[in-house]
Amino acid sequence: MEYRPLGRTGITVSSVCLGTMTWGSQNSEAEAHAQIDLALARGINFLDAAEGYPVTPSTPENRGRTEEYIGRWIMQNRGRDRIVLATKAAGPARGPSMPGNRLDRPGIEAALDNSLRRLATDCIDLYQLHWPARKVPVFGERGLHQMADPADVVPIAETLGALSDLVQLGKIRAFGVSNETAWGVSEFLRLSRDEGLARVASIQNAYSLLNRTFEIGLSEFALREDVGLLAYSPLAAGHLTGKYLGGVIPPGSRLEVAKQFVRYDVPQQPDATARYAALARAFGLDPLELALGFVHGRSFVTSSIIGATSVEQLEADIAASLVKLPQDVLDAIEVIQRLYPDPCP
Repeated sequence: MEYRPLGRTGITVSSVCLGTMTWGSQNSEAEAHAQIDLALARGINFLDAAEGYPVTPSTPENRGRTEEYIGRWIMQNRGRDRIVLATKAAGPARGPSMPGNRLDRPGIEAALDNSLRRLATDCIDLYQLHWPARKVPVFGERGLHQMADPADVVPIAETLGALSDLVQLGKIRAFGVSNETAWGVSEFLRLSRDEGLARVASIQNAYSLLNRTFEIGLSEFALREDVGLLAYSPLAAGHLTGKYLGGVIPPGSRLEVAKQFVRYDVPQQPDATARYAALARAFGLDPLELALGFVHGRSFVTSSIIGATSVEQLEADIAASLVKLPQDVLDAIEVIQRLYPDPCP
């Protein structure tokens, strides 16, 4: 396992992060705890959660259950000092099944206090904003075409001020953003510099062979400003394993249990996925190794977030993430990228 700095925070995290969004729906508490134990045994020290998890599906009844599972593992194992713990404030509601909270001071403080209680801790290492408060392009939208912010949108300055005070109080060690744009990252950095406020440490955005839009604008911030990528969905919701090729939907898979996620349901995706799967096999690799090894090896990635529904799957994902791809494989990937540029942004 490699370990990398989390921005300029002084915190060091494993280059593979354990994602948790299926815990409480697809995974039981015992299964979640087994995954934590395996991850620690393989050198992973970084867990990523959210107040809105689980999301497969998200219901009022199971909301927050993922954090509760982690909290009980911490209490049962006295294991808080063994993990770098990340979670997220939901931000604006994402529909009736995913209620959110305002990213103003009262909203953030209330969300954080609830997460601290569920996680059985008095400090979050990395507290992230799950979604910006303003209107941003999401799931397949390319860029902002018109201003459509809510009338009561919370300014970034107000959000950052609240987060900075929470750092000073010791309730969070650092903060990060998620599903964010280059403009948003730039504004957080500007305000922290001009106002002497806490500095953004990370960007948690989607990144995979099927979606490399992070490279356009955001990767330069990651490299020049030490605001590294926490790459979520490196397998494109499982598509890059090749298991869905030919229209197959295995029982219990993400496509079967989370039909609301249509980000990868686009015309060019199956052809691009088939090309990557064929490329992997031509070089004696499993498609899993190609997809996860690619993301893990990018210079702007701080940590690659992997999720699993079994310890066997998690074991395979960890091993595949640590595969170092040779240059001829990387060159072949670029050929496919030019043919199918980011089919699933």
